[in-house]
Amino acid sequence: MYDYDLLVVGSANADLVVGVERRPAAGETVLGGDLAVHPGGKGANQAVAAARLGARTALLARVGDDGHGRLLLDSLRAAGADPAGVLVGGAPTGVALITVDPSGDNSIVVSPGANGRLTPDDVRAAGSLLRASRVVSAQLEVPLETVVEVVRTLADGSRFVLNPSPPRPLPAEVLAACDPLIVNEHEARVILGEACVSEEPADWARLLLARGPRSVVVTLGARGALAGDASGVTRVPSVRVEAVDTTGAGDAFAAALAWRLGAGADLAGAAAYAARVGAAAVTKPGAQESYPTAAEVDALCRTVPGGGARTPGEAGGVPAAGERGGAR
Repeated sequence: MYDYDLLVVGSANADLVVGVERRPAAGETVLGGDLAVHPGGKGANQAVAAARLGARTALLARVGDDGHGRLLLDSLRAAGADPAGVLVGGAPTGVALITVDPSGDNSIVVSPGANGRLTPDDVRAAGSLLRASRVVSAQLEVPLETVVEVVRTLADGSRFVLNPSPPRPLPAEVLAACDPLIVNEHEARVILGEACVSEEPADWARLLLARGPRSVVVTLGARGALAGDASGVTRVPSVRVEAVDTTGAGDAFAAALAWRLGAGADLAGAAAYAARVGAAAVTKPGAQESYPTAAEVDALCRTVPGGGARTPGEAGGVPAAGERGGAR
């Protein structure tokens, strides 16, 4: 019996958000609206998103002993996520500087702060937390060696889900543990490198599977997603909604996918549910504030037919249109 449906290991940031009429070009200054400060970070976002859906969720992360750190801890508690694994101190809380244009697209610069101090030793010290979790989800806004240690510390029978954002080449032992590896188009190209010999996303899924993951999900923005495993590659449709702010939508997708897989859903079914969660998230401003409850996702399913539109943001990293999908 697991104590947690999902343990998220990853970053916790304060999101400093400014609305702009358009994002500045190199060397250009533009005026924006009032600054808003929101709880964010890929790890904290995923933990809040899963908890809002009803998953028993915990977070292993590091924040500073400062106001931004307290903001993040309060947000976790309010969503029902367990912050017992959140370490405090070592550096200021990480910060993401975000600009959002009228279409909902965003651009982001991250100062890692305390996220860069989440170490393999911290993972080893939290071994009991990992062993108590049915699914463990990670990203790459914390050091790669920390994610490697997560893979090495996983309990037998636990499932590992990785969104490699920001993307970088991955060790074979990490790829082999992924079930699934969740990437957007940009991340797929980076991880495949010279092996990315096709422009067809279905081929990317197959090429990624050949690298060792047990399963792969490639998110395609308005074109939905592809879910691939040993049985083949399945297309998952997007959901038609009016996007207000794509910030954090990909994190909602990744959290919902991980939770549904742990609950026994098949890969395509879990990805379809995650697409609806991501779609609901883009209809509200902000990241964690936008995440739906299970009842709100059900209501969206009743009122919005499937179809190609701009949603669910990418599930990880910086999506094709610059949305902070999985990355925020």
